[in-house]
Amino acid sequence: MTSERIKYLKLLSKQFPSVTAVNTEIINLQAILNLPKATEHFISDIHGEYETFKHVLSNGSGVIRGRIDDIFSNRLEYQERQFLAALIYYPRERLKHVKQSEANIDEWFKKNLRYIIEIARSFAAKYSRSKVRKTLPNNFRYITDELLNVNENLMDKEAYFQAIIQTIIDLDSADDFIVTISNFIHDLAIDHLHIVGDIFDRGPSADKVMDELLEHKSIDIQWGNHDMVWMGAASGSLAYIAIVLRISARYGNLHTIENSYGINIRPLSEFASDIYSSYSEEFIIKAGKENLNKKQIDRLNIVHKAISIIQFKLEGQIISRNPDFGMDDRKILDRIDFKKGVLLQDGKEYPLNDTDFPTIDPKNPFELTEAEEEVMNNLRKGFLKSEKLQKHIKFLFAKGSMYLKYNGLLLFHGAIPLDNNGKLKEVKFGKTTNKGMELLDFFDISARTAFFSKRNKKTNSNDLDIMWYLWCGPDSPLFGKKKMATFERYFIDNKELHKEQNNAYFDFRDDVEVIKMILRDFDLNPEKSHIVNGHVPVKVKKGESPIKAKGKVIVIDGGMSKAYQSVTGLAGYTLIYNSYGLVIVAHQKFSSKRKAIEEGMDMISEATYLEKVPKRKRVSDTDIGSDIMMEIQDLKELRKAYNIGLVK
Repeated sequence: MTSERIKYLKLLSKQFPSVTAVNTEIINLQAILNLPKATEHFISDIHGEYETFKHVLSNGSGVIRGRIDDIFSNRLEYQERQFLAALIYYPRERLKHVKQSEANIDEWFKKNLRYIIEIARSFAAKYSRSKVRKTLPNNFRYITDELLNVNENLMDKEAYFQAIIQTIIDLDSADDFIVTISNFIHDLAIDHLHIVGDIFDRGPSADKVMDELLEHKSIDIQWGNHDMVWMGAASGSLAYIAIVLRISARYGNLHTIENSYGINIRPLSEFASDIYSSYSEEFIIKAGKENLNKKQIDRLNIVHKAISIIQFKLEGQIISRNPDFGMDDRKILDRIDFKKGVLLQDGKEYPLNDTDFPTIDPKNPFELTEAEEEVMNNLRKGFLKSEKLQKHIKFLFAKGSMYLKYNGLLLFHGAIPLDNNGKLKEVKFGKTTNKGMELLDFFDISARTAFFSKRNKKTNSNDLDIMWYLWCGPDSPLFGKKKMATFERYFIDNKELHKEQNNAYFDFRDDVEVIKMILRDFDLNPEKSHIVNGHVPVKVKKGESPIKAKGKVIVIDGGMSKAYQSVTGLAGYTLIYNSYGLVIVAHQKFSSKRKAIEEGMDMISEATYLEKVPKRKRVSDTDIGSDIMMEIQDLKELRKAYNIGLVK
């Protein structure tokens, strides 16, 4: 035994100071290995749709409602089960509604307290008592532990159980107790949550989604291209700040930036109103018009156009100073004939549908005017000083990454860059060439370096530029396309120029051998592992399946964002990985939180087993199980060291 190993065992002995303590811990860990595998949930492409996302979390992707049906199908009517589910999903709101109509609230409490304790006991059964206790909040911890572990059907325990319930009611604590147990059920129904990218943009409440994720006890995040935009903006990238503002303006969400994150956008609005007098139809905002008058909508449309021009200028600057990006075709502004009002592309002239460019100097089309520069520098200060935004982005870095290997699954948001032969594509930045896993590691390090070394003066650092490349670069694993045709979609009516060709990954993701090759590159077993990603909505309405390559690839972007639901026909997918295997859940459109509370209206979800294991998976079959086995081995070594006197 080496001196380093003995030193480690001596440190371990401080935690387990006797043979008895070591034996006790080995027994405990060995028992945990034989518990059923905990339940993991996978969600992608939330896009700020907080209400739908919150409901999916609250009902455990239908798992909680399914458990209610299993327990009470022969004891409660359908509508009663609906209302019981609503009580667990939204306890405070449902309690408030019940109290307005319930004649005998004490009897209602007695009945429903028993119901939710029974449900909680069912979810707690697959976990160790230690884990259950740690999951319980501090308030009601002792009482809840007693109720979960008392068999009230035994003659000697029935009165004891009833006395606890009655005392909770008598002390006016029933409301708080129901809220506590409901949250406890949520935590056990989703033991670990995977967010496979794109929390931000399009929907109105990405900040609320982030607040919700901050409270989750066990979570990881794989960054999406829309997340990277906000991460880059919070890192001080002027181009990313412009993109955040453009998308927020387009979908009527500037209030998130101003009200939620406290960033003043009035100077941008005033600048746009002073400089721009017209806009084309493409700059009319897509959402958020319900409570605005015509003047307010016109101002937002003008802001939308003004920040778009700034974005195109800043992106042109990035491309010019990074020739190895291979994106000269995306500079665009230097290919406009401003006199003719046309775009020159591939030897052809394409007429522009809007020729009002008061801030563009044809001789220096990518140079910001003094007014634009002042606006952007002020906005940059706002993004860097926003405490809430910086808190949210730090959380994305703390819990997130470009990809994750977890229990035999490879999670990433978009694509693994491939060449036209289905091989891993080599991508060069400066003197560095990477492919596959090494390429994603390179991008991960660049993004972290850009954020954690926010240079106040050197705003256009190389790492920030590489971070921008992740948004729209031809070999970006988050983007997955050859080009982003934003300018063409705004200014050119010819739809041929709007097309964005996918990376070869999307041509080969149904090829089992190619997928196995990718899994091998990430050091995963190609026969047993799967890829889980989102990014591209599954067009269910057109017969597309989320299952690719004979089940080796699972795409879980089903359209949680309302902007996509007309294409997908769904309101998103959830993947569940429990002790029985992999289950994909397709969600129908969510009506509203109000209907869920008042009418018991639930989101209709359909679950399908993708892979059902012949033998129920245990903790020993997971990554956590592997770690526990290593702990047991260390403890056995410590016990041996105690027995031979090597460690006192």
